[in-house]
Amino acid sequence: MLYVITGPPAAGKSSWIEAHAKPDDVVIDLDRITIALTGPGAPHWNHAPLQQRVAQRARYAAIDEAVKHLDKLDVYLIHTMPSPKALAKYKRMDAKVIAIDPGRDIVMQRIAAMRDPEMRRVASRWYGSRKTRAQTVVRQSPLTW
Repeated sequence: MLYVITGPPAAGKSSWIEAHAKPDDVVIDLDRITIALTGPGAPHWNHAPLQQRVAQRARYAAIDEAVKHLDKLDVYLIHTMPSPKALAKYKRMDAKVIAIDPGRDIVMQRIAAMRDPEMRRVASRWYGSRKTRAQTVVRQSPLTW
């Protein structure tokens, strides 16, 4: 099964996966990939353009390979804001799309406390586009941090 986990930055997507995925499942998380591909001491949420480009390419390769094996394993994919084209592709794969959203106020508080301030812009964009995604997303209760 393919699980596509969406939601704004700092919503709890990784925490949701930690609570649901098993050790033998595949987790594709751009933040984790970026950390794995950057040098010692790099920030946890490294959004430098070149590092992000390399991490994105690795993510695409991981997705392409993982979906070949959905009959044998579960794949958890974090995709913050999938495009309509990506959502259509996930639908063709019978993916379960799950939105993690504890609410705008909580997300903005978490970003202020733990993330790069630039993530406020990404969160605002997520909430701004929410109405168009609402038809394709299964809402989940937020996790408590």
